Amino acid sequence: MAVPAGETSQTGSDELFQHFYTEVKQIEKRDSVLTSKQQIDRLLRPGSSYFNLNPFEVLQVDPDATDVELKKRFRALSILVHPDKNQDDPDRAQLAFEAVDKAYKNLQEPEQKKRALDVIQAGREYVEHMIKEKKKQLKKDGKPQIVEEEDPECFRQAVYKQTMKLFAELAIKRKEREAKDMHERKRAREEEIETAEKAKRDREWQKNFEETRDGRVDSWRNFQAKGKSKEKKNRSFLKPPKVKMEQRE
Repeated sequence: MAVPAGETSQTGSDELFQHFYTEVKQIEKRDSVLTSKQQIDRLLRPGSSYFNLNPFEVLQVDPDATDVELKKRFRALSILVHPDKNQDDPDRAQLAFEAVDKAYKNLQEPEQKKRALDVIQAGREYVEHMIKEKKKQLKKDGKPQIVEEEDPECFRQAVYKQTMKLFAELAIKRKEREAKDMHERKRAREEEIETAEKAKRDREWQKNFEETRDGRVDSWRNFQAKGKSKEKKNRSFLKPPKVKMEQRE
């Protein structure tokens, strides 16, 4: 039986992500610090614009890390990827350093940190809900209630993927909101300019009207005077001749 194209695409995407996730985690387990090059590659890997939305993942720290732990990790990681320490690849090192710096600054702001924690918590709750729904369906079908995501490592991976998707969705919505706001501001500015130009044209018209009023009045008076003079002249020309009385003999 052929698998629908949409399912094939989704399966392929999940397999690709799973492969990438496993590869990254293997590297992290092999060396918890990673070399400068490995860190730069990690931070600039394909899809990093979405992977790096999670500041905890950028710094490779747990969400419950203390401020002291965050600061210590930031210093160690920023030194590893700093352009001065990677003069053989300064441009990529600069981009990696900026990603680390941005992540740390976000976690220094209480509101930004809370948002990140809320997204992570939402990802966890989604996976937990998904496990319950799967077990419920298995029970209904009379099958063993064994769910892959119940394995601690699988659960962690599922939360990681869901969290990444949530961060990406929020980023996309934020960009759409910013684009809409920018469009609205542009439209409001154009209307403001149009209103100002119209007001300017009205003022200029009124000014010209006032300045030329006396001239228009004089012209009208002259026109009326000429009209009366011509009318008077015409009346004189059309005056009938006097009738002479006949004389009787």
